[in-house]
Amino acid sequence: MSVTLSLRAQVTLPRVLSDHMVVQRDLPVHVWGNATPGEGVMVSFRGESRGVNTDARGHWSVYLKPGEAGGPFELTVKGTPPLGGAAADVQTITIADVLVGDVWVASGQSNMEFAMRQAATADADLPTAANDQIRLMIVKTKASEYPLADVETEGWAASTPETAKNFSAVGWYFAREIAQREHVPVGVIDSTWGGTVAEAWTRLAALGQDAALAPIFVQWADMTTGETDWLARQRDEQRQIAEAKAAGKPVPEFPWHPQLLSWGPGMLWNGMIAPLTPFPIRGVIWYQGESNSALVRAPYYQRVFSTLISDWRHEWGVGDFPFLYVQISNFKSGPGEGWAELREQQLKTLALRNTAMAVTIDIGNPDNVHPTDKLDVGLRLALAARALSYGEDVSYSGPIFRQATPEGSAMRVWFDHHAKGLMAKGGELTGFEVAGADRRFVAATAKIDGNTVVVESDAVMEPKFVRYGWANSPMCNLFNGEGLPASPFTSAE
Repeated sequence: MSVTLSLRAQVTLPRVLSDHMVVQRDLPVHVWGNATPGEGVMVSFRGESRGVNTDARGHWSVYLKPGEAGGPFELTVKGTPPLGGAAADVQTITIADVLVGDVWVASGQSNMEFAMRQAATADADLPTAANDQIRLMIVKTKASEYPLADVETEGWAASTPETAKNFSAVGWYFAREIAQREHVPVGVIDSTWGGTVAEAWTRLAALGQDAALAPIFVQWADMTTGETDWLARQRDEQRQIAEAKAAGKPVPEFPWHPQLLSWGPGMLWNGMIAPLTPFPIRGVIWYQGESNSALVRAPYYQRVFSTLISDWRHEWGVGDFPFLYVQISNFKSGPGEGWAELREQQLKTLALRNTAMAVTIDIGNPDNVHPTDKLDVGLRLALAARALSYGEDVSYSGPIFRQATPEGSAMRVWFDHHAKGLMAKGGELTGFEVAGADRRFVAATAKIDGNTVVVESDAVMEPKFVRYGWANSPMCNLFNGEGLPASPFTSAE
């Protein structure tokens, strides 16, 4: 970005508007910023120019006509005297190498933050990551008690081995697939923070409008109340670490504790999402949930997550854009966590229109909360985008539970979403359980019958409920003919 200095105008732009950016095709191009109160600003892009005067606080905003994918272009912002005022020295900002295409926001916690250089496929794909049609922007972590006007970032960059290596691996693989399939420039904004909860990414006012989410604020109060003791324990841990190093002994390990403000309701929305909402986008890809898996948090996840999705759409103001998310994978987490319950909450969130869920129960690592297969995650999200956003007739989901009906001593399970060609990968079908009216589940045998599964157990003669993959790290192997896994589920509410 080049800036011609002036004696008068003080025009500034948010960091998301910078060299190498992608602006969303087929939507009005929004350009905004600040200047001296009363100053005039002229914006020019693709042969169109529009002028506006700043308000009393120096804010200004201009919308230019939408257009098709293409570029590169230049966008200029020029400070001018107030309309009808005398001529004066002016300031010109030129944003170079602007592409018009599709913009996606990649957000969530550590599995979305997980960098390309750490991915299992990095050695094969990073050397060939140079692609001028893929543009990347990383938002630096920032918690705030109020909505900020700008994000902290180094700005946009074309994809290269160097710029891609620290970028979200899921986001990069998603972008590569969309760019190849749709033949348009793709920009991805990586706004992630590992080890964070969904309520931190949700606008505080939106959370507060739902009385059923009161437990979130109670949990936050408990966390803040205990922080003084935590800080004291942290000082003691640092002392023990220093003593161990001085004595040449192994460094002791201590339980992980999040940065306090990173868990504050609304605080990551304020610092890392709110400043982006004036920038039109195509949609969002999301990978988060592990930090909400505690048994005291998991029951509220659908409500929190649905609030997040609906409110992001409202605040962006560009319609009910596709919100594509990843169901958490399999992991041998502790007894105080309910990963199966959290997955069920994610499954129920599909009730919101224009959402899709990439199931990853088959590509996790039971011993590592950060599985390194991010290629398949990106591809599955891209499948959903191709169907929901780009109108392709593709199978984008594995079987999704619809209902279970009793048939004598068995239960027949019916599915929505691409249940054709059901198969048990790797042998006999596993992962199913049944229960009677007492809701005591036992392992069951299951067999595929057309597009349904029949489940039964000699221990339950009158089954009422069935569930599948109901464990933190389950053994389950139901897939459809497209090779996409079925989501874990339970019919017991």
